[in-house]
Formats: sequence, C-alpha cells, structure tokens
Amino acid sequence: MIEHQVNIKTEPEKAVLVGLITKQQDKFKVDEYLNELAFLVDTAGGIPVQRFVQTLDYPNPKTYVGTGKLEDIRQYVKAAEIDMVVFDDELGPSQIRNLEKALECKILDRTNLILDIFAKRAKTAHAKVQVELAQYQYLLPRLTRMWTHLERQRGGIGLRGPGETEIETDRRIIRDKISLLKKKLVQIDKQKATQRKNRGKLVRVALVGYTNVGKSTLMNLLSKSNIFAENKLFATLDTTVRKVVIENLPFLLSDTVGFIRKLPHDLVESFKSTLDEVRESDILMHVVDISHPEFEDQIRTVNETLSELGVAEKPVVMVFNKVDAYTFVPKEEDDLTPVTEENMSLDELKTSWMAKDNHPCVFISALTKENFDPFKKLLYDNISHVHAIRYPYNDFLY
Repeated sequence: MIEHQVNIKTEPEKAVLVGLITKQQDKFKVDEYLNELAFLVDTAGGIPVQRFVQTLDYPNPKTYVGTGKLEDIRQYVKAAEIDMVVFDDELGPSQIRNLEKALECKILDRTNLILDIFAKRAKTAHAKVQVELAQYQYLLPRLTRMWTHLERQRGGIGLRGPGETEIETDRRIIRDKISLLKKKLVQIDKQKATQRKNRGKLVRVALVGYTNVGKSTLMNLLSKSNIFAENKLFATLDTTVRKVVIENLPFLLSDTVGFIRKLPHDLVESFKSTLDEVRESDILMHVVDISHPEFEDQIRTVNETLSELGVAEKPVVMVFNKVDAYTFVPKEEDDLTPVTEENMSLDELKTSWMAKDNHPCVFISALTKENFDPFKKLLYDNISHVHAIRYPYNDFLY
C-alpha cells in the first residue's frame, strides 16, 4: 500500500548539485542551469552548498557521472554530512539505485525536485490532483528504492505527496491510482470548461512567461487584488482569473503557472487544463524579466512551450519587466569585442531586436510602477482592437 510519510525534519537539508557539460550544453549553459537548480533547491527549502561539473559526451548510463567524479562527490558528501545530491537532468531508475548505493544519501533529479515544489505549492483540490498524478507517473518506474522506513518517516525535500512504497507493493495499485486521478481530472476539467463558458464574451488576456518574472505582481497591480507573489519559483500554480477595467473597457485577465527549462513532461500533461486558459485567450501577455542575464533563452523556452500548446499564432504583447533591477557594464571606448546584453544600456536594448520584433512591446517595472501608464495604453489598444473585430457594429456591450 502507499505509505504517506510525516514530514518531521526541521533542519534545512544541505544539497550538492551535479551537472554535465556535453555536446548539447556548454559550460556557460551548465552554469546557468545549475544557478536555476540552486534556486529550485532554495525554493524547496534546502541549502545548496557545493557544485560538481564534469565534461562527458553523454551521461553515464549507470551513474550519470564517471567513476572518478562519483568518488569525489562521495568523499565530499561524507565529509560535509550532505543530506541529498541533486542532478540537473532526469535520472533513470537504475541510475538512482546505483547512485544511492554509492553515495549513501538521498538522490533527487530536476524532475523530482520540481514535483516536490509543486506539491508544496498546491493549495486547491485541482492543483493537488494534478501534482499527485504527475508524482505517481514519476514514481511508477522507480518503486524499488533503498531508503529505509525510518528515512521515509524523516521526510524532507523530494518526499512530499504520495510518498514511497514498500518494495513488494504491486505496481497495479499505482496504476489504479493513476487511472482514478485521471478520471477525477477529467471531471474537474469539465467543470472548469463550464466556468469558462459562463464568463460571456469578455476579451481574455492570459499572462504567460518564465517562472519568477513578475506575472503575479503585475496582475495584482492591474486587478488591485492580492494574489500570492514572492521571489521563489512556481509561486503560482492555480490559474487565477480577475475582471479588470482600463478606462471604459473591461476584460478578463488570467495568471498562469510559469514555464521553466526541462519542465517534466508528466507535469505538463497533468496541467493541461490549467493551460487551457492560455489556449482560450484572445491575447497573450508575455512577461519577461529584463534584468535576468539569460532572458533571451527564457523567451525561447516560453515560445517553444507556446508552440507545443498550439497558441504561437495568437496576438502577443511583450512586457519587459523589472527595468528597476536592470544593470549593465559599459564598454571601454577602445574595446573591440562585440556588443552583448551585458554591456548594452536599457535605452540601447529598447531599440534592439526586441523593439523591432513583430510583437508590440513595452518596458516597465511592476514593482515601482515605472512606465505603467504607457503599458496600460498599449494593453488598452490591443484589447479594443480585438473587441472591435468581435463587435464590429456595436459600442462596448457591457
């Protein structure tokens, strides 16, 4: 039977992060991924204390890293009394078993860590069912684990939600649970679809973007509501919809779960109903953290996800947020190196490819309200354009 553990561990868990430099990702990319992984660990309540990086053509099928690097990690884990080792890619069942045996500590991968954060953040019944389904789908091929009953009772990061199973547990129980959760989701999805239909003909705007770019803060500002927002990843799981009025024009604004690189496929599948708000929207408001050094890569990740959802052709308003946090290092006059985002001023960025793109864009700070009036004007113009197409012979019908 499924065993629900009790989270009684109070001390923050110390974590070691492990990544690989491969043909697909260079050192710069790996550093950025590990920075994000460290933020994920912090969001989950752990403390990232050390990193290990190795250059390999592809991950070792048995232990992810090579024998020598594994020994280095083992010695450090033992000496520093590390609670868990977190790997930046999804691990297979045999890799997890081999790593647990070699390192004698908890082993997590990026997928498990993200699922754990989602389990921690889930508040509504809908979100809890979605997360639980994704957790069981992740757990199914990984039932045989070496953690003892005592370690499972200790709880901690990676052990929230459905929990661990005894080795002799029949996989049929898990499959039955997955089937039950899927049926429950179908029922909830029908209810959600009915709710969306009952909203009438108001123009719908969906906030989309990478996680932690300020979508909830922006929604609070526009709707004068008090949606939970903080400097953590995945602060928002449940889609929140608010009626907003700019001048004489009302519309519906929805806040959605943030995207992230290497987002677990099972999680995307489980949250499809949440993303239906994006599919059924009239306008996408793509929020970007302009102060993030990898904001262009984040834009690509969001655009790829939108393409997978089949909504890439929808009208998009680009909102470059956090201009108050943007910093740059100006180039020396005799410096002949190419101009990059790091040494471009904000004014130069505003006249770069971003402003020349096909999408209308605006640079703001949701925190300080800088440039907020031009932002509202841009939003108003785009919403009124959709409204005029929908009601060509009528004034506002509200």
